Parts: sequence; C-alpha cells; structure tokens
Amino acid sequence: MSTRSPLDGQGMAIMVLLCAIWGLQQIELKAVASDFSPTLQIALRSGLAAVLVLGLMFWQHKPLNLRQNWKPGLLAGSLFGLEFLLVGEGLRYTSASHMVVLLYTAPIFVALGMHWKFPAERLSRLQWLGVLLAFAGIAVSFLGSDSQPSASGSNVLWGDFLALLAGASWGATTVTVRSTSLASAPALETLFYQLLMGFVLILAGAIWTGQLTFQPGPVTYASLLFQTLVVSFGSFLTWFALLKRYMAPQLGVFSFLTPLFGVLFGVWLLDEPLEPGFALGTTMVVGGLLTVSGYGWYMARRRRRQLDML
Repeated sequence: MSTRSPLDGQGMAIMVLLCAIWGLQQIELKAVASDFSPTLQIALRSGLAAVLVLGLMFWQHKPLNLRQNWKPGLLAGSLFGLEFLLVGEGLRYTSASHMVVLLYTAPIFVALGMHWKFPAERLSRLQWLGVLLAFAGIAVSFLGSDSQPSASGSNVLWGDFLALLAGASWGATTVTVRSTSLASAPALETLFYQLLMGFVLILAGAIWTGQLTFQPGPVTYASLLFQTLVVSFGSFLTWFALLKRYMAPQLGVFSFLTPLFGVLFGVWLLDEPLEPGFALGTTMVVGGLLTVSGYGWYMARRRRRQLDML
C-alpha cells in the first residue's frame, strides 16, 4: 500500500514556490543574455550542480550503479542536454514567456510516449481530447506570435519551434527514465546523469556556436548562483522530496502553474508583449495539459468517493 499523502496546505505552498522558480528561470536567462549567453550559463549551471549532487551522494553513501545504469543514463542525459541546447538557442529568438509555455508541453509528449510504450498507460478518450486541445493551442500560439524578424535576423516563430522541440526532448527524457533501469535508480543518480551529460553537450554546443559571452560582474555571478543553487540543485531536490511524500498525480497537476508564472514574469519583468492570440493559445495548452495529466487524479478521487458512499 502506498504511504504517500494527499497534497496538503504545506505541499501546495511549496509547489507554488517551485512553479514560480521554474517559471522565473527562463526569464532570468533572457534578462542577462547580453552579458551571459544562455547556452553557456545553462552548461555551467549543469556542471556545477552535477558536482553538488555527486557530493551529496558521497555524503549519503549512495554510490553510482554504473554497471546497470550507464547506458540509459547516457541516453537520458543526452536528451536532457539536447533539451537545454534548444532552450538556449531558442531564447536568442523568442520571448521568455513563449519559451516557458511551449517547453511545458512536455507532459503531452510524455503521455504519447507512455501510451506507445506501456499498454497499462494508454490514453482515454477524454485524454485524447486534451491532447488535441493542447496541440490546437500550440497552433493558435504560433499563429498569434509576432512573426517580424528579431534583432538577431531570424524570427520569433523559429524560436517558438525550438521551444516546442525542447518540450519534446524533455518528454523523451522522462519516457526514457520511466522505461529503463533508471526507473528503479535513486533520484539523485538519475539527476546526476542528466546534469553531467547536459554539461558536456551544452558546453560543446556553446563552443561550436560561439555562444561564449560572459561579462564578469555582480549580475552575471548572481544569475549563475541562482541558476545553480536554486534551480538545478535546490528545486529538483525539493521536487524529488515532494514525490516521496505526496501523490504524484496531484503534484503533476499543480505544476501547470509554471507556464502561467512564466508568462506573468515575462510581461512584468521584461515588458514582453502579451499577444491576444498567444494568450488564447496558452489557455488552450494549459487546459489540454490539465485534461491529460489530471485525468488519473480525477478518476482516483472519484473512485474513493464511490467507496466512501458504500
């Protein structure tokens, strides 16, 4: 029998904080992009966080199980690296609020991948409607984007497309973890593989594309500190702790506050425009995500109510 508890007030408060942090990370990367290339910053934060995670594993006497997990770890880490390569490149062209919304389409790709890999996790008719609603929202978001060329000589739609590909890469990472030996590996070990491979691949990408801008100063150092300690290390460890304590479906549904925070922070802190078409598309995407990911939670709650009535 599961010992995980329903989400309580404390868990909700922590989830709101985590969603705010996850929504803020893209905005913060964009805000310092002229002094600190997003791709380089993501690479460095991954490498530094990997060292912290390895140190924590050593302190907790949790060795790496390389014999069993190095192959899926390499694959999951490579997909993680690809995701953030796309994020770093996409932020050169599109707004941070567009990035966070399209990146968080990942659960849709997870649901499709799990439907294909595991018969027990096939989508219901209602969930398929949620998938269609989310992809319709993506189409509306693209149509509602400003398609004029940006200062870099490309256009917003290209950045939006990269953001969507990053969401697909994130989804593929999750499916890889769920369908390999990493499913039974300690969370810290799985996180370490992703951070280490992310560091290697993203740094190589930054060097290859010449995205090595770094202007030393209080702002850039504060940004790297926030991205390393708060985002890549602290928020993920907190998330894993919540997964051990609370029911995962309820946490998953709650995490869809992140795109909303991302849009709000982008408009508030970066003065990014909130196009009506993109706002409508965002609403449709979030509605589709809630339909797909909230279905299991809703059905479980409905069954509990029926049992209570007997």
